[in-house]
Amino acid sequence: MRIENNEECFVRLWLLLERTRRLLGGQYKRFCIRRVLKVWFGAEATDDFIWEVCSYCEQEGWNELPLPRVYPRKHRELLRAIVAVKLDISYYRVNLNALDKAYSVAFPGSTPLNVSKKARTER
Repeated sequence: MRIENNEECFVRLWLLLERTRRLLGGQYKRFCIRRVLKVWFGAEATDDFIWEVCSYCEQEGWNELPLPRVYPRKHRELLRAIVAVKLDISYYRVNLNALDKAYSVAFPGSTPLNVSKKARTER
């Protein structure tokens, strides 16, 4: 799997996340960060790799993840952490605008993400 810091890659990651959720559900396995990383990266998903991703996104590896389409915030931080670890860049250098747009492309009927939106000032 090739990871990049652009919208096209983020769309693939959002869709892959949903497919992985269905796959794990069909196997009666927990949909958690640890399992997602094991499915996506196989032997490359060592304990150190998983720990680094979990520490970036501030989530525990065995905690059940909610549905990506309905509760995207935790998944947004997970994808952001995966990109940062795989590309060996700062967590804050991940393109959030592209990540948020990719969510809208992957799940067109959902409410768009816009976490990095600046607050409006009253005039």
